Amino acid sequence: MTNALLVVTNMPDFSTANVLAGQLVERKLAACVNLLPEVHSVYLWQGKLEQTTEVTLMIKTTTERYSELENFIKAAHPYELPEIIALPIAKGLPAYLEWIGTETKRDLNV
Repeated sequence: MTNALLVVTNMPDFSTANVLAGQLVERKLAACVNLLPEVHSVYLWQGKLEQTTEVTLMIKTTTERYSELENFIKAAHPYELPEIIALPIAKGLPAYLEWIGTETKRDLNV
């Protein structure tokens, strides 16, 4: 068991997604963010069937940074109700999981 999380959210376009990804990594809220372009989403919103193309962000972080990460995404996100889902990473390459922890460690000197 690790404290690493995979957080998923979607953005309306690549430019917006790329800006958010950079902000998350620069603030050490994420160790890495993968952008998956051209995801087709189908959902109900306010009683209406919606279909749209989005960019999915796969965000690697830790349980310790999750609350701050969630708050940052909510504040920066253009959607009224953004999808923010956190999945625990049960197993993975130990050195990679350690790297996630190292890269998201809060800088106490700031």
